[in-house]
Amino acid sequence: MVSTRLLTQTESSLSLRPLNVLRDLPAIADLIERCFSSTMDSDGRQYVRDMRRTGSENSFVKWANRVAETTSMPLTGYVWEEDSRVIGNVSLVPFRDKKRRIYLIANVAVLPEYRRRGIARALTVRAMRHAREKKADDVWLHVRADNVEAIHLYQTLGFEERARRTSWHAYAHLDAPPFQTDLRVGARSARFWEAQQKALARFYPDEFQWYVNWNFSMLKPGLLNELHSKLLGEDVRQWAALRGGNFLAALSWIPTERGRSLFAAPLPDCDPQALTATLLQARRDLAREVPSLSLEFPADLFDGAIEDAGFRPQRTLIWMRATS
Repeated sequence: MVSTRLLTQTESSLSLRPLNVLRDLPAIADLIERCFSSTMDSDGRQYVRDMRRTGSENSFVKWANRVAETTSMPLTGYVWEEDSRVIGNVSLVPFRDKKRRIYLIANVAVLPEYRRRGIARALTVRAMRHAREKKADDVWLHVRADNVEAIHLYQTLGFEERARRTSWHAYAHLDAPPFQTDLRVGARSARFWEAQQKALARFYPDEFQWYVNWNFSMLKPGLLNELHSKLLGEDVRQWAALRGGNFLAALSWIPTERGRSLFAAPLPDCDPQALTATLLQARRDLAREVPSLSLEFPADLFDGAIEDAGFRPQRTLIWMRATS
């Protein structure tokens, strides 16, 4: 049984050290897998595999040491080490948004038997100090909505909640059930673009562009955009739900850095059935192209409509920004 007494300042200075990319990545991969295995999605599992692989490739880690402060990869951070064993970690991922320098604090993890000693707090505080030393304009982190203890910790350190967003998943399927409704779902018409653009700005705000880089310009109607998409092999698909000729919601399927994702744009006061109908149509239309579909959307908005379309929530993340 490991002691749960709080750390002294001397112990913190002796146990906390900067990440060494040349030798720490495999140990951090083991730590992250043990701490988050029960909630890890496919992207998370691939992330751990990549960390183990790159940790053993000397050419990569030598490059990583040179570019740790300029690339959006978790190559900078701090570890907590006891008895020559890494038992805690925090990563710092740098981003650029125009001229703004932003840091994302990620992978805050401590082995279960070493928790409640203040290690996670010490690691997070050191990461925040690192960001300030690098003249960061903003410091962000995200945490699962069901991780109550971590949320409280970050609040006491001056982070405030900015958004809650849920990741949804569904299998594409030719036999996805038809939706019994008076709505009509078809290809999105160019005349709906202005309303769609406003809805996209509401549900995918600019505040998070530094992280996800939503490229909605390719959804704009026009021959030039269509030619550009075809030349790059970026097949953009769009649907619209109408009732009596009135436009209610749009849904788009576009390439992203993580693959291809759906982006929903229901209009204000939209009947939730309109979103359900477009999502079901996408599941049927894309069944020959991809095995599964993903949607990321603000939490607690249209949850029932998304579930009615056969999507299941994977996780809800709270996005928090440091206030000082």
